[in-house]
Amino acid sequence: MSAELRSRRNVFAGLALDRCSERRPDHAWLEQALRAPETRFIVLDPDGKALLTADLRHLRELDRVEQCEWRVESAPTLLGVDENQAAHFLLAPDAPTALRVAEAGGGQFMDLRSAGLVLPAFEAGLFAYARGLAHWQARTRWCSACGSALMLEWAGHRGRCSNPDCAIEHYPRTDPAIIVIVTWRDACLLGRQATWPKGRFSTLAGFVEPGETLEDAVRREVFEEAGVRVVDSDYHSSQPWPFPSSLMLGFTARAEDPTIKVGDEIDEARWFEVDEFVRDVESGALGLPPPLSVSWRLIEHWLKQASGLELSELKSPSTWR
Repeated sequence: MSAELRSRRNVFAGLALDRCSERRPDHAWLEQALRAPETRFIVLDPDGKALLTADLRHLRELDRVEQCEWRVESAPTLLGVDENQAAHFLLAPDAPTALRVAEAGGGQFMDLRSAGLVLPAFEAGLFAYARGLAHWQARTRWCSACGSALMLEWAGHRGRCSNPDCAIEHYPRTDPAIIVIVTWRDACLLGRQATWPKGRFSTLAGFVEPGETLEDAVRREVFEEAGVRVVDSDYHSSQPWPFPSSLMLGFTARAEDPTIKVGDEIDEARWFEVDEFVRDVESGALGLPPPLSVSWRLIEHWLKQASGLELSELKSPSTWR
């Protein structure tokens, strides 16, 4: 399976959307899209929760009539156009308006972590995209160079300093982070943070630093957290992770030797051989990250390669929520 196909299986990565970046400064096109009957509006409240249908199975997107009728006056942000040529926009109203829209539309708001595993792939990806943009807009209101207010332009995708002597452009940021499954022979390395309940383990991860390649970040993070030296690493897949603005870059890696020396960033690190891993998962002694995370996919990949077993078929009494 190619890395592209592996990425598409990750939650939030199944967004088949033309982002229409070339259309963002085209005011005439935007006005036409906003008035089109097929256009839909995803609604996020100030906490970043999206409006879902009453059964919590789909996004409750508004049409143009509903937006006007319910007076949702938030400045729309263009997300893109789907395969049916319907445009999707983001609306981020204030809390009272969001509550009124939910009551009028018969829906309710849900956070992204909870919605990610119940929404269809396209809708989960759309929610993640919208949440990342909304967070950037809400947190980037002032120019970092001169302190003046920013004005949103480019259909919500660019901020420009309002000070004419500055006029610096600001764009949404994405923070790259590596996440890696390290192996030694047929064992995998998992770690746990001190704040996690006993028995919960996950793959190692960390942010990429300036001037660092992804492979360098893998080597550094694994050594900093577990004291294990990595011989080589290979890219596995990626996952948008808007909590609030990360891109998770999944890797597989091979250790030089199994010696562990836990650093200050995690509480514990352990090697799990296949038999021990399966036994502990099925007994509930080992808690794993949920399928929401690419970490789950990396563990799934290791287990399949090492034993031919499918992680989803293990009978686990515990769920990491």
